[in-house]
Amino acid sequence: MFFSRKDARVLTSAVAGLAALGFASAASAKVDGDTIILGSAISLTGKYSTNGIHAQNGYELAVKMINENGGVKVDGKTYKLKVVYYDDESTPARGAQLAERLINQDGVKYMLGPYSSGLTKAIAPVTEKYKIPMVEAEGASRSLFTQGYRYMFAVLSTSEQYLASSIALAAEIAKGNGKDPSDVKIAMAFENDPFSLDVRAGVVDDAKKYGMKIVIDDKLPRDLSDMTATLTKTKALKPDLLVVSGHSKGAATAARQIAELRIETPMVAMTHCEAAKIISQFGAGATEGILCPTQWSETLSYKDDLFGTAADYDALFKKTYDGYKNVPYQAAQATAAVMVWKDAFERANSFDTEKLRDALAATDMSTFYGNIKFSEAGNNIAKPMVLRQIQDGELKVVAPTKWASSEVRYPRKPSY
Repeated sequence: MFFSRKDARVLTSAVAGLAALGFASAASAKVDGDTIILGSAISLTGKYSTNGIHAQNGYELAVKMINENGGVKVDGKTYKLKVVYYDDESTPARGAQLAERLINQDGVKYMLGPYSSGLTKAIAPVTEKYKIPMVEAEGASRSLFTQGYRYMFAVLSTSEQYLASSIALAAEIAKGNGKDPSDVKIAMAFENDPFSLDVRAGVVDDAKKYGMKIVIDDKLPRDLSDMTATLTKTKALKPDLLVVSGHSKGAATAARQIAELRIETPMVAMTHCEAAKIISQFGAGATEGILCPTQWSETLSYKDDLFGTAADYDALFKKTYDGYKNVPYQAAQATAAVMVWKDAFERANSFDTEKLRDALAATDMSTFYGNIKFSEAGNNIAKPMVLRQIQDGELKVVAPTKWASSEVRYPRKPSY
């Protein structure tokens, strides 16, 4: 069964009620009859609710497809998957509390991650304490993978890679125009949160490689709702590239105010374009030429036996859930996380959490989302980021060249 965004809170409340009534006791929750129970604290309300619901939809699509296509086979028996959700309200402290509840009260032994690096940072110490394996799909901060966690595995590329590709592309364009990459001037605006600051670190590192000059380096408040001061400076200093990261609300704020202030910077790159739905919110003309990093695209040549190609997944997701012009990578990577769990259960051939942890650590698989192989630190080292550009209202992969479906348009030519 699938749920609309409006149904999400109802679903969460219902699941919570069932858990409280003993639906998932500590003795039975990890496997309830023929059903393997996964648990997730996810943001269905609050600041991260848009992306939290994208992630939940991705989890549920994977569960549906796995259950309809043979389930999970362990020790000669076939099992279905089910996810128990609680709403963390986009609050780290609440997320940690709910992780404790899932483990101690509901008996969940197999976890799916929350949305955002901040929430993942709050929950990871809990799953580590109880030695509960967690496959997470939405916490990209590289600092998550420097803590020595043994039970956390992430299917997505880490945050420092998100906008670094825009620096490489700016250097490539400069060379193509007969200029030195060191002539490129960069304006930066990053929300003061773990994810965005890691994105910033990747941009700074890559800019240094090329000797590029950073002319604006603004750290903006969390819950980014105004960046007019940064954009006013951008208009005055005329950088070659503007990079922005501030989750969905930040992307919406940036797209709206860039149009309102008629910013004409030749290259603009920002995270969370898809999740914020900036094309439908602000129009193809106003967003023309904006560069959007993505963990995944339907045009890439990845495939697997469950979903088929990336394009097949894209079509199925849109058919299943109303209102999506573009499938957010947050949903695709959530689906991949559930697929990793199925693969681990079958290779471990066991429900023992230590055997499953070792199976997860040995993951080496191909999916519609990309290849998945974990480093010793738990991050995925087998899948690159790609960069898409809004062209005539469509998102087209333009970098790296190996994956490009269109040539980059430079300079961007919005119609305000």
